[in-house]
Amino acid sequence: MRTALVIGTGLIGTSVALALAQRGVVVHLDDHDPEQARTAAALGAGTEEPPAGAVDLAVVAAPPAHVASLLAEAMTRGVARGYLDVASVKGGPRRELEARGLDLSAYIGTHPMSGREKSGPLAATADLFEGRPWVLTPTRDTDTEVLNLALELVSHCRAVPVVMDADAHDRAVALVSHMPHLVSSLVAARLEHAEESAVRLCGGGIRDVTRIAASDPRMWIDILSANPGPVADLLSDVAADLDGTVRALRALQSSDEDKRGEGAAGIAEVLRRGNAGQVRVPGKHGSAPRAYEAVVVLIDDQPGQLARIFADAGAAGVNIEDVRIEHATGRQAGLVQLMVEPKAAPALSAALRERGWALRQ
Repeated sequence: MRTALVIGTGLIGTSVALALAQRGVVVHLDDHDPEQARTAAALGAGTEEPPAGAVDLAVVAAPPAHVASLLAEAMTRGVARGYLDVASVKGGPRRELEARGLDLSAYIGTHPMSGREKSGPLAATADLFEGRPWVLTPTRDTDTEVLNLALELVSHCRAVPVVMDADAHDRAVALVSHMPHLVSSLVAARLEHAEESAVRLCGGGIRDVTRIAASDPRMWIDILSANPGPVADLLSDVAADLDGTVRALRALQSSDEDKRGEGAAGIAEVLRRGNAGQVRVPGKHGSAPRAYEAVVVLIDDQPGQLARIFADAGAAGVNIEDVRIEHATGRQAGLVQLMVEPKAAPALSAALRERGWALRQ
């Protein structure tokens, strides 16, 4: 791939353009908002100048509702040898293109499973997709050259290609992305009018659950409007589970010992099922999840503290598998959880204490 046209210079489009430009591809940028395209160009994502002829690959990075019309326009104009989109829903846009009677041999639907709570070109990074799954949904009609161009794009972005059926993809993202986002928003909504004294008690748990609720509502309305059925089906199942959980909690309030026992059993089953589902979430580098042990260190909120901890861990010969930070309320301090292999935890704890770090049990 030598040339590309990126149509849509938001977070995903600009990140794609940055990754391609860094690997020597001549990238042309197009957006309905010229200012946004100028911003992407200023970041080094490519040029606003239109291509002189057909490019190797056109990438449509737009909300699902606009993907089909933008692809149809580009394909009618013959702007590229191959076409793909990066929308988070795949079945609907393809069916809309088929309804328009277009030859789809030069098209493949794709979806990079990566993003941020922030949107727009200023939030873009060339490494946004590194190590992340990138779904490709070829059909029997997809030209081999177009599939190869898509795989080359994924390689340039250092993502991991995953081939799926379009409708299977839409059901999958409803489960692992769209439904969780709404649940996160529902939990965060409980905080909107909560007492300040309650909100001040927020810790790492509520931050983890509500983090994705900070995303742009307009973007999510576009996404959910393109995949409402599978998401509604999943939320209906969640609602049934919630009803059962509420009944179990009410039973725990009963003065009847048998009812309390039934309530406790109901809650235990919910928690068991949660444990069983959570262990299926892929671990580091997409491998099977592993159990790590946390070494908890108290640090001051000052420049260089984290770098010192990592340096001291490296000097001790211990690899940090993951890290979590919980900031203390009302203090310029926090707790850093260093996740390590269980057998490495005693050595790391001893080494950090020797270097003056305060550890928490």
